[in-house]
Amino acid sequence: MLEKTTRINYLFDFYQSLLTPKQRSYMDMYYREDYSLGEISELLKVSRQAVYDNIRRTEKILESYEKKLGLYDKFQKRTTILDRMDEAAEDGVIRALIHQLKELE
Repeated sequence: MLEKTTRINYLFDFYQSLLTPKQRSYMDMYYREDYSLGEISELLKVSRQAVYDNIRRTEKILESYEKKLGLYDKFQKRTTILDRMDEAAEDGVIRALIHQLKELE
């Protein structure tokens, strides 16, 4: 469950600008602010089922964006390569440059 939550949070980070304001709001409350479905439904004056359906639908949309664009996959690969470079770097200048690259992520 934690792995799925982490993945969805990353996908949301990468693709949130492609979502509608309503989708962003539901995802932000559920995944970032840790509201329950019941709490979101009370706040937005909709049924708990409507909240659930919207979140599941939006998760599928995020996964479809990732399948097409692959931003999260590329991010993970870059991070892995940078970590390996950092471990292998002996020169302080190279290590500093690697850390600067990591901060850009």
